[in-house]
Amino acid sequence: MSEVALNDTNVTAGAGVTRASALNRLRTTDVAFRTLTRIAVFTVLALLSGVILALIIGSVPAFKAFGFGFVTTEVWNPVTEKFGALAPVYGTLVTSFIALVIAVPVGLMIAFFLTELCPMWLRRPIGISIELLAGIPSIIYGIWGLFIFAPFVQKYIQPFLIDTFDGVPGLQDVFAGPPYGIGMLTAGFILAIMVLPFITSISRDVFDAVPAVLKEATYGLGCTTWEVFKHVILPYTRVGVIGGVMLGLGRALGETMAVTFVIGNAHTVSASILAPGTTISASIANEFTEAVGDLYTSSLIALGLILFVITFIVLAIARYMLLRLQQKGR
Repeated sequence: MSEVALNDTNVTAGAGVTRASALNRLRTTDVAFRTLTRIAVFTVLALLSGVILALIIGSVPAFKAFGFGFVTTEVWNPVTEKFGALAPVYGTLVTSFIALVIAVPVGLMIAFFLTELCPMWLRRPIGISIELLAGIPSIIYGIWGLFIFAPFVQKYIQPFLIDTFDGVPGLQDVFAGPPYGIGMLTAGFILAIMVLPFITSISRDVFDAVPAVLKEATYGLGCTTWEVFKHVILPYTRVGVIGGVMLGLGRALGETMAVTFVIGNAHTVSASILAPGTTISASIANEFTEAVGDLYTSSLIALGLILFVITFIVLAIARYMLLRLQQKGR
């Protein structure tokens, strides 16, 4: 065999070794990456399982003492060790509902204005201003709500609502009572301001994804701006909009400090949204450091478990709605 052939053979063998080592290195890297991703997934599942297990174990004494009546009882008396979760659950659901009723239409209108009607030079400043609302600490919202917004509500909004709906069947009970300033309505307003950036930002992003040709064709048919929004943009982006609304609802359900400042922290169930109340998060934050005795502590942990269940149910309903909408869109 000639010297040239030997050199070619050596070069080929060397290239084969280099290629094999490169493949082995890539294979090892891929295996390591897969392992890391699996570890990350199982770590999250383990943490979630640990939280659930801790809540269940901690709430066992309360449910043993009160049974299912813990959820349906309004009384909350640490002195006699009689505890019920009805008032915090009621306040959590009512304030979150008020927040969504206010924030969803306002957020959608802001998102539509930014994507369709706002001048280009003004879009960025308004968008940044709205996103900055999400970065304000909740305790700042609480302080502002207590010292600035609550007196305004007490002086102007609550008297107006009481006078307007006085004598109206059904609604007079919803807007009844003296104007305290603080209460579930005020807490709902504060929560609406806090969840507004989430709903607006997500809605704006999905509105931007609507093909321009669809909107131009609708305008070409003579439709108004409202009709384009109602019949084109909202149906096209309904999945993303619902996702943003559910994200805001999740924030509203678990908000603590801002609500604690303005809701009144009264363990009562009232038909009037002007009356003071409490939420699950506010009750835990107010009383956990003062909880004396296993039953008192267990009752607060049971409130946390109920909040976890409520959040899980809300997310499950959201996933089901999104799945149904995606199936209809196919």
